[in-house]
Amino acid sequence: MSQDHPRAGARSARERLFLLAIPFLFTGTTRPAGAAGLGTELVASGLDFPVYAASPPGDPRLFIVEQRGVIKVLEHGQVLQTPFLDIDPLVFPVSEFDERGLLGLAFHPKYDINGFFYVKYNDNDWRTVIARYQVSAGNPNLADSASAFVILTIDQPAPNHKGGTLNFGPRDGYLYIGMGDGGNEGDPSNYAQRDDSLLGKMLRIDVDGDAPYAIPLSNPHAEPGLPLDEIWARGFRNPYRWSFDRKTGDLYIGDVGQALWEEVDFQPAASAGGENYGWRLMEASHCYNPTDQCNPGYLVLPIHEYRHIFHCAVVGGYVYRGEAIPALSGSYFFGDFCTAAIWSFRFVNGMISEFTDRTAELSAGGEVAWISGFAEDSAGEIYIVDRGLAEGQGELWKIVPDGTTTGVSASETSSLALRLSTATPNPFSIKTRIDLEPGSDRSRLNAAVYSPAGRLVRELSWAPGLQGSGSAALEWDGRDARGVDCPSGMYLLRVSGDGQDARERLVLLR
Repeated sequence: MSQDHPRAGARSARERLFLLAIPFLFTGTTRPAGAAGLGTELVASGLDFPVYAASPPGDPRLFIVEQRGVIKVLEHGQVLQTPFLDIDPLVFPVSEFDERGLLGLAFHPKYDINGFFYVKYNDNDWRTVIARYQVSAGNPNLADSASAFVILTIDQPAPNHKGGTLNFGPRDGYLYIGMGDGGNEGDPSNYAQRDDSLLGKMLRIDVDGDAPYAIPLSNPHAEPGLPLDEIWARGFRNPYRWSFDRKTGDLYIGDVGQALWEEVDFQPAASAGGENYGWRLMEASHCYNPTDQCNPGYLVLPIHEYRHIFHCAVVGGYVYRGEAIPALSGSYFFGDFCTAAIWSFRFVNGMISEFTDRTAELSAGGEVAWISGFAEDSAGEIYIVDRGLAEGQGELWKIVPDGTTTGVSASETSSLALRLSTATPNPFSIKTRIDLEPGSDRSRLNAAVYSPAGRLVRELSWAPGLQGSGSAALEWDGRDARGVDCPSGMYLLRVSGDGQDARERLVLLR
């Protein structure tokens, strides 16, 4: 980066950390010796803001959750045109990136018998709603929209930190519900630690008991008075995506950080509940409020944390238990929303091993834009949910052994894509330039910069390229369409048209 600009050489401590992290975000670490090589296979595209997917027990289909309030069926490699469920009118309308909407789906362990499934969404009053629906009697690919039965409604004080996932425990059959702290910076009402609030908690209820639900007698607070009986664990800021290891029953939780740290939390299958994972006393393993002497001695620290430098958010994933990649059985996969980074590790006897950066293998040649979730099918295979930049641009990618893809693979996508040079410089503070390789007709191509939330920042115009006749280039000075300086952070350049698409991540430093 040039030192001629007056701002150069006067970086803040945060910006210096930003620069130090660049090599780790744009280059993958070396795989451990003997580790399995991976790739991705595109299994669904044209989705509208997908955030999750799930399968009923023993069912080969995948049910894809779109944030706007629609669930679609992926069957035999095709997304069925008729939605399985459409509750769009009930769900808070999603515009650009919003933390509200339809966020979770869980199938009853006896779905094949009772046809019950459960959804988690925010209604038009922002409230979190847990509702049960039932599949239609005559069509397994269509839910009965009239079967809605509201299990639980939780008021929300702000538009963010809603959690997302709900799951049935693989050993106890109870429904677990991850709840964020309700939003606002720093959890000002301390909901995550309060006994009288369900916010910032992991809840555990029995949906097979009394209507609308019963409290399991083994819940840690299943007695009169506070804390509330539904509380299984506490101290979460935003446990957006979490999952059970289907083999061991262990629980892995990706809890989104406040300003500096992202974390992965762990609860062993043998737990009796009652853990406190620290927020807002701590952010990951660091004091937050108070700023020192914050741990009374009983807080459970994360098993993994990383710096929240790019205004990012951890996206919890799954422990791999499929059969296609046996060498990775027991490896936990998770990612980051803003950078589309993906990692894996094993957690055994309280220790992490084989920590591996999988981004280069699983970014689908740069096609994966914004990771909004992971998914696990009934066979234990894992998928990456890409929310996309706009409606109709969401995708679902399957993690597969390298070289064995049978659909549209990352390598095939890359061979069809436009060719862009690496942005130079990147990171940048004044201007960056990207060249389009000769041979592409720029008159058919559109170029634009997007924010991590998928918001259009600015459309770019073509300039003569440096590579001779017929070449073209793009330049961006870090300003939006109004000419206002954009804040530091990660952005995405997208060039598309004529059936082709190319993307480049840009890092702006102010």
